[in-house]
Amino acid sequence: MRFLLDTHLLLWAAARSERLPPEARALIEDPENDIAFSAASIWEIAIKDTLRRQEFLIDLPLLQAALPAKGFTELPVTSAHAIGVTKLPPIHRDPFDRLLVAQSLAEPAILLTNDDALSRYGRLVHVV
Repeated sequence: MRFLLDTHLLLWAAARSERLPPEARALIEDPENDIAFSAASIWEIAIKDTLRRQEFLIDLPLLQAALPAKGFTELPVTSAHAIGVTKLPPIHRDPFDRLLVAQSLAEPAILLTNDDALSRYGRLVHVV
């Protein structure tokens, strides 16, 4: 299966954090699964790092280099993804999360998240 990690799960997986839910860890470590991360997540981390948000203080070049080494593939943001945001109901206000949902629908890939509110977007969102 193909999974797209939300930003928090991406950070927790990259850091091997105990905050990563066991189900997410199992899915990420399963060699049968294709794990992707969005350029939008890197952008979100960069913005929140600049704002000095504690949980986002990350060495971005180090993270960028580490993700492919972990077997994660980068999903660029395309204009089709951006347009997809306009087709989403206003369930969630976070623009980064909305873009991740639009990407998961367009690709398709299952968005793996720990944000319960995103589950209302349907079958391509899996909350762990």
